[in-house]
Amino acid sequence: MKAVVNTTPLVALGQIGRLDLLRQLFDEVIIPEVVYQESIAGEEGRPGAEEIRQATWLIRRTLPEESDWQMDFFGLDAGERDVLRLAGVIQPDWVIIDEKLGRRVAQALGFPLKGTLGILLAAYQEGHIDRHEALLAVSQLEKSTVRISQPLIKWFESQL
Repeated sequence: MKAVVNTTPLVALGQIGRLDLLRQLFDEVIIPEVVYQESIAGEEGRPGAEEIRQATWLIRRTLPEESDWQMDFFGLDAGERDVLRLAGVIQPDWVIIDEKLGRRVAQALGFPLKGTLGILLAAYQEGHIDRHEALLAVSQLEKSTVRISQPLIKWFESQL
């Protein structure tokens, strides 16, 4: 199975030390180069950045520079735009993206979609983590730089 991953899920899983779940769930984890750069950019010691740098199993793809007026029209950032462009080329099993606008566009384009909590749920359902580890991961996410709404957390807990 192949997944194309956007910046926020990559950083979120890196921050809580669970980036490995992507490797366990997917044969190929592919990120556009712009997503890699967004993920490691910023101040020294940024949470999750070192985990992403060390994940040699991440497949980085550079897309040709071209204006895609359709994606630009939607107001997507560079990472979201390239995730969706790359997904259009390789047709992954899942597009992993958290931002509302990016998710809406991905759904409109017909891509199968998961977010960070969807990855944690899939890892739980496939036995890579237990219920306690899943809840701990969400608790750690709440304390990180990642924003997760309470209704989404309640939904997640109801699925365990």
